[in-house]
Amino acid sequence: MIRTLVMLGFWAALLPFAALLGFPWTLITGNVNFLYRMGMWGAGTGIRIAGIRTRTIGLDKLDPAQTYIFMSNHVSNIDPPLLLPLIPRRTSVMAKKELFKYPLLGRTMRFGSLVPVDRGNRESGIAAVRYASQVIREGINMTIFVEGKRSFDGKLLPFKKGPFYLAEECGIPVVPVTIAGTHFIMPKQRFAIKAGVATVIFHDAIEPRDFGSRECLMQKVRKAIDSGLPPEFQERSVVTTEDTKVH
Repeated sequence: MIRTLVMLGFWAALLPFAALLGFPWTLITGNVNFLYRMGMWGAGTGIRIAGIRTRTIGLDKLDPAQTYIFMSNHVSNIDPPLLLPLIPRRTSVMAKKELFKYPLLGRTMRFGSLVPVDRGNRESGIAAVRYASQVIREGINMTIFVEGKRSFDGKLLPFKKGPFYLAEECGIPVVPVTIAGTHFIMPKQRFAIKAGVATVIFHDAIEPRDFGSRECLMQKVRKAIDSGLPPEFQERSVVTTEDTKVH
């Protein structure tokens, strides 16, 4: 519990500095990069303060000049602040529409070109894909927790279809990402953080020419993410959609 409070306290203390320095600079220059770098530094530092170490695999294989769609599994609230600072260059994410209603947070998310999505609304999902494609065409990476929600037991949930429509529409490389260890560090429905090592595996990029069908791409991404999970969490049969360096 203390680790969580220390991390949240650090983020809360950093917020006024972001508001006083980052927001005016962004408004004056129209450039969000300074605010973004401040946010990513704060996220990564908060993680380390909480006693979480990060081991990365495969990050060196990525081209920093290339725009990617990163598709990751999701088992813990700690996953976003753990993963996003590792992404080369700036990245956007799909976030719950409700979060945009908070004045300061919502303004920050809009500055960062984050994509609002309503999980229960099909039309909103289509709009989110369109907005995300515009963001990607601006040269901004997109990071998506492809299950759409956190897993209770560390195993992969059915994948959402939207990210794969997006990949086909944009025609840029897809990088499957496996996050392992955060299920033990901060599992779903637990507030307390346990110190430990989280492993983030960046698998080989899947090039647009290798996508095949949307279903084929989904299978490839799922197989890659699943291969990086601890053996006890890996699946024997693949279910593809919801319808069926230490720092």
